Order: sequence, then structure tokens, then C-alpha cells
Amino acid sequence: MESPHRNQPVVSRGSTLQSASGALILLHGRGASAEDILSLGDELGSAEFAYLAPQAAGHTWYPHSFLSPLESNEPWLSSALELVGNIVERVIAAGIASDRIFIAGFSQGACLATEFVARNAKKYGGLIAFTGGLLGPQGTTFRYSGDLQGMPCFLGSGDPDPHVPWWRVKESAEELTKLGAKVTLRHYPGMPHTISEAEIAEARRILRSAGN
Repeated sequence: MESPHRNQPVVSRGSTLQSASGALILLHGRGASAEDILSLGDELGSAEFAYLAPQAAGHTWYPHSFLSPLESNEPWLSSALELVGNIVERVIAAGIASDRIFIAGFSQGACLATEFVARNAKKYGGLIAFTGGLLGPQGTTFRYSGDLQGMPCFLGSGDPDPHVPWWRVKESAEELTKLGAKVTLRHYPGMPHTISEAEIAEARRILRSAGN
């Protein structure tokens, strides 16, 4: 299993890359699908955007918790990060600048989105992480490099959440800030493992304001 996600399909909606004013890459959660997360695009963006949602092999980006040792989630994690990178390259090749590319995800997809941005730091349009954070066990010393150049990031999560502890969401916000991001961190006590209307409003703000 060299790269389990390499030949996975990417479902699209909205404008074509050639005519779009921006692109929103949407990463689904564990057990979900590209079609599921694409429906979020209807609530977030505009008809001028291209929406792209890759489908994880077996409906999961990596097999274990995002708090597990990184090596236990290989080769799935590296394969998933490579797939997101390939989509970013495809969008740029179509003529959309990186600061008009937005990366969003929910739960496991939010973890993947956050990890991708941290490992490949440059000025994207924005990061929208609904209940997710950087990967690695508690006590991990994060070692990222690059410059997000003031890129807006939204990280929001319920607390307590059954899958994503608040301390990791907060740590992730701190790491993204160190990389030069302008981070909005929102804490929603008692919110179930879902996406709230308040979070969607925050995401819309990023999509409207970033990259202008």
C-alpha cells in the first residue's frame, strides 16, 4: 500500500477552474464522503468559486486517531497530504493564485487541512478548520517552517468534543500564529460534533475577505 489515496477521485461543483474567481478545497471527515462535504460549499461560498472535494480511500484519510504517533498513520497520512498538494498544484496551474485557494475541512478533514497548511506554509486564501487540529500525540514538539503571511485561519470546536480535545485546537492555533497566520479561535461549550451556524458565519467572513 504505497499511496492509498493516489488515484482517488476528486468531485467538483460550481465554476470551472478556468472561469472561477477562487477555489475551495473541502476535506470530508472519517466515514463521510466527498459528496457530503461538497454540500457545505453551498452554504459557504458563491457561484464564482470552484469547489473541489477529494474522496478518501475507504472513507478515511488515516486509520487511527490524529493524536496517535505519526508513524502509525502512515502511509495514509502522507498519501492524503500528497493528494491535497496535487489539487493545489492543479488549481494554480489553471491560473488561480494561491491566495485565492481556500482549504476547509470537518473533523478528520479539518485535521488534514490544518496539517497540510502547516507543512506547506505560504499565503493561501485561508484555512477553515471545523473541529480539528495538528497531528501528533500529546506533548508533541511541532517543527514547521514557512510563512503564512497574515493568511486568515478559523479554528472552531465544541468542548468537550468526543474526538478532538480543546487543548489541541488551541495548540494548533498557537502554531499557526507562529507561522504568521491571522487566527480566529472559537470555543463552543457543549456543541455536539457538528458544524454550527456560528462557524459557518466565520467561514463566510474568511471567504469574503481573504485574498483581496
